[in-house]
This record gives sequence, structure tokens and C-alpha cells, in this order.
Amino acid sequence: MYVSGFEKLAVWKEARILTVLIYQLTEKFPDKEKFGLTNQMRRASVSIGANIAEGSSRFSAKEQAHYYSISY
Repeated sequence: MYVSGFEKLAVWKEARILTVLIYQLTEKFPDKEKFGLTNQMRRASVSIGANIAEGSSRFSAKEQAHYYSISY
């Protein structure tokens, strides 16, 4: 199975773990928060890994740094 370059990065692996933890944590939130805080926390955690992956596919260091800073 092919593994992309970003999948080898420890920071991306940690971001995936964080996302799983956030999803598990927010499952316990009240239903009234389903479209509020829960949704915002989940999207933010997914965004971290997505921006790391996006940045790793960029060729220039400036573009990579841009996506990594967004992830941060």
C-alpha cells in the first residue's frame, strides 16, 4: 500500500490521534451543542491534519510554511 509523504510525519500522526480524541470527547457533549461547540471543535481538529497534508504537497518552502502556520 502506498503511503503519502505526510503520513510519515509524526506531527500528522499526532493530529490524527487528536482528532479521534476530540470526536470521542464531543460525543459526550449535550445534544444542544451538536451544531455549536461540538461541530466547531471537530472541524478545527480535522483542519490541523488537512493543512499539514496540504502543506506537504506544496513545492515551495513559502507555500509549505503557509499551510503549516495555518495548521498551527
